[in-house]
Amino acid sequence: MTLRTILTWPDERLRKTATPITAFARPLATLIADMFETMYDQSGVGLAATQIDIHQRVLVVDCGGDEPRPLALINPEIIERDGTFFWAEGCLSIPGIRADVERSEHIRVQYHDAQGVEQTLDASGLLSVCIQHEIDHLDGLMYFDRLGPLESKAVLNAYRDFLENVEVDVT
Repeated sequence: MTLRTILTWPDERLRKTATPITAFARPLATLIADMFETMYDQSGVGLAATQIDIHQRVLVVDCGGDEPRPLALINPEIIERDGTFFWAEGCLSIPGIRADVERSEHIRVQYHDAQGVEQTLDASGLLSVCIQHEIDHLDGLMYFDRLGPLESKAVLNAYRDFLENVEVDVT
């Protein structure tokens, strides 16, 4: 397993739309393992392949907290949505900043597992938010794209301020 570099805003590669996976072979299993290792290393709960400059429709999530529940979704597609609510979202590609984003409270997502078997998952709460957030990455969207213009500008300004105050190790 290898730690991958996570792209951070404003890297334009985060705006690329991912292409579907067609081969369920060893390279995919390696990618998934690397994504989990990278996500856990950064204390994240989700990571899309787009965030590590792989523009294929793969995402990993683990919203289990103390009881890990790793889940890899390949070619995910939300097929049903119900209800809406706001969730304070953060992002490994915009570290240090959170914003309340309106999301579907419950979703049904269709996807393939790592072996290529089609699956369906019903998700709500944090898992629902996490999957929607990561699918947005696969579509070239950032969570602040779901905010109004003033809120989006405030998030980006807060991120710029955050970056100015982060100590950079140049050794």
